[in-house]
Parts: sequence; C-alpha cells; structure tokens
Amino acid sequence: MRKTKSPSSERFTLIGLWMIACSLVLVALYLGWREANRNTAAASVAPQATVRVVLDTPTPVVLSVDLPAFDAGIASLSISRRLSIHTTIPDRPSQEVAEYTVEQGDSVFSIAKGYNIKPETVLWANYDQLKDSPDMLTPGMKLKIPPINGVYYQWQTGDTLQAVANTFGSKVDDILGWPGNQIDLTDPKVAAGTWVMIPNGHREFKAWFVPQIARGQAGVSKSVYGPGACEGSYEGVYGSGGFIWPSANHYLSGNDFWSGHLGIDIAGGLGDAVYASDSGVVVFSGWSVGGYGNMIMIDHGNGYQTVYGHLSQVNVGCGQSVYQGGYIGAIGSTGNSTGAHLHFEIRLYGQFVDPWYVLP
Repeated sequence: MRKTKSPSSERFTLIGLWMIACSLVLVALYLGWREANRNTAAASVAPQATVRVVLDTPTPVVLSVDLPAFDAGIASLSISRRLSIHTTIPDRPSQEVAEYTVEQGDSVFSIAKGYNIKPETVLWANYDQLKDSPDMLTPGMKLKIPPINGVYYQWQTGDTLQAVANTFGSKVDDILGWPGNQIDLTDPKVAAGTWVMIPNGHREFKAWFVPQIARGQAGVSKSVYGPGACEGSYEGVYGSGGFIWPSANHYLSGNDFWSGHLGIDIAGGLGDAVYASDSGVVVFSGWSVGGYGNMIMIDHGNGYQTVYGHLSQVNVGCGQSVYQGGYIGAIGSTGNSTGAHLHFEIRLYGQFVDPWYVLP
C-alpha cells in the first residue's frame, strides 16, 4: 500500500524542485548569454541540449529547458593566426607610360636608372624635345618614360606593323603582344597618331656634336659651330698620350659614357678649376652651339683631342699651347645643362673614346 505524503511535505518538495528548476534556467540563460557573446558573428545556431525536470507532485509537472551545446574543454580553446606586417605584391611590370618633370641636377642617365630602363629608351621616347642629345635636358621639361626598354613610337599615316618592326629591329609579334599597346589581335590595325611601344626596338642616334677640329685645319666656320670656333691653323706643343683627371673630383654627377652620351659628366661646383688633361693646342675656345655652352677643345697633336663643356669661364684662347695640369677654365652650367658639372670627352682620330679607359 502506497504511503500518502502530508500536504506540508509536498509543499516543501514542490518549492525545492521549483528552486532547482529556476537555478537550471538561470544557468542556461548565463551559458546562452556567454555563448552568444562569443559567437555573435556565427552564421548558424549552435546545437542545443534539452534538460528535462519532472516535478514529483500529485499532478506530475515536466519542465524543459533548452541549453546551447557546451564543452568546457573546447570552449577555452581558440584558433589564432600569425600576424604579418608584410604584404606580398605580385611583381607585374607596369604597362603605363609615366611622365617625369626634369629637376635641377637631373641627367638622362640618372632618370633612366631611377626607372630601371636604358638611357637610350628615354632619348628615343622624347626626340621632339631632346633631339637625341642628353645635353638638351632642361629643368621643368616633361619627359615620357616608357615602362620597358625599346622605342616609344607615334604611328604615322601609311605605317604597317611589319614596316615599323623592321625599322626598329623588332618583331611584329612583340608589338602585338605588348599588353600596353591594346591592339585588337582579331583586327590588328593602328590609327595614325597612336603611341605604340616597340619592345626592345632601337634606332641610330642623330646627335649633334662639334666635330674634330685639328690644329692644322683652317676655315672652321663660327656661324656653324659657334663663336668659339678657331678659324686659323695653329701649331704648338704635343701631348704625351697619357691623361690626368681634368678636375679635382674623380666621380660623376650626371651622365656616364654610353651610346647616346659620348663623354662623362664629372662632378663639381660652380667655379671649380678645370685643368688640361694633356698638353696640346687650343682649337676651340668660347661659346658652342648644340648644347655644350662655353667649351674648350684641345688638339694634342697625336690623334687625340679632349673636349671640356658647360664651362662658366674660359681662360685660354685659340692657338694657345697649354700643358698637362694647367688651368684652362672653370666648371659651370652653360648651354643645355641642369646643374654645374664638367662634360669631358676624349676622341682619337675623330672616334669617341670612353674616358674610363684612359684616365688613371
């Protein structure tokens, strides 16, 4: 026979069970709140577990509480990612032609080096301004800088891909294949006036320079070469065939020797002394057209000549004998120059010699 519980006992039992149920509910709410804060960005709802509480009363009461699935061991773990302050950027060559504004002290050589292209590429892309002469560079001039080596060419009426490729020693496929040209491969036509990159193309230079003026040569025209041209025929001392640096500095501040610049630009301040690199006779002294500015040319009587350009001061005259190491003028920035330096050339029987080969 089942024993009947007293009303007071049942009341205490019911209160106890309700307290347990409320505690479970509070625990569930806390765990749910903590889990919600941890997973606010989660796209899906976490699995749930159901807690069932049965109250042992005359009329049984079932309480169900849904709790988020929770594993204390896992909850304390997290996945971290090592931070990197460096971003890897694919090395893709530019396809755009840049524009560069020339500044004081610039040279074609230094500009090309800054863009990792050859100086010839800069000259060929700006023939309308430079006329293939790096000495034509002036501050404020805006230059087109191609993204790769070659010839940046403006298409002319009547041009064909094959003819242009032949002219610049390139290939039709190279012209069509350069993405920056944006040529339709299904209909490869280029409109007149369009600028096209000729990858690895090249052409002959058309640079202007003062030709060799030998000491025994007469009739040199001042109207052609400038007021400094010596029109007589002169004789005097001969050189040794060995050369010294024509200034106190033995380093460059502009263009080096290359196919478009047939001398070296030696660093120096305005007014610094210039010396004869070897003994000889002055055959040009004064202003020269074509970018050299104030210039001195010395014939050494043995096939060699030396040229000193952009001078601020000329201290020797036509027909004068000068000796190695003698003072002949001062460094300047006359003619086409973007800053004070000495343009120095060495010629042998009219051919340009790299000064680095003969200077000590």
